[in-house]
Amino acid sequence: MSSGQEPGYLGLAPYLYYTDATAALEWLTRVFGFREEVRFEDASGEVFQATLCAGTGTVQLAGVGPEYWAAKGVEGPVGQLNIIYVTDVDAQYERVRSALGEDAEPEPPQDQPYGARVFTVADPGGNSWTFWQQTSETVELPSGWREVRPEGSEGH
Repeated sequence: MSSGQEPGYLGLAPYLYYTDATAALEWLTRVFGFREEVRFEDASGEVFQATLCAGTGTVQLAGVGPEYWAAKGVEGPVGQLNIIYVTDVDAQYERVRSALGEDAEPEPPQDQPYGARVFTVADPGGNSWTFWQQTSETVELPSGWREVRPEGSEGH
């Protein structure tokens, strides 16, 4: 990047690890309604890697066992928080709640002081998924806080 040009970013996709990627793929498509783009299976039909679509965004997932983490000297992945922007968070909540059935009852969407209405669900791999509907451009900051944007920045 020594030329001073901006990077040619084309997008961003989380790459999530699961002990059972086959089950994770089924859960993410059934519960969240993500669309499967492609999967790669081993000889026994178990998913090694897959790409899912959530609107224009993609999510990559991979199945790795304990030997993978042992080779890295850790017990396993720690999970992460993924934000999925939606047009109607209440409708998505009803979809997720219905798909989960008796398995779980996620907390209902809540309005937040940062101009969003959100709810969060944990998947079987320990990753958290927050469904986010922007409701306002106004952010209510605690006393003494301020919003700072670099010159020329207009959101993301």
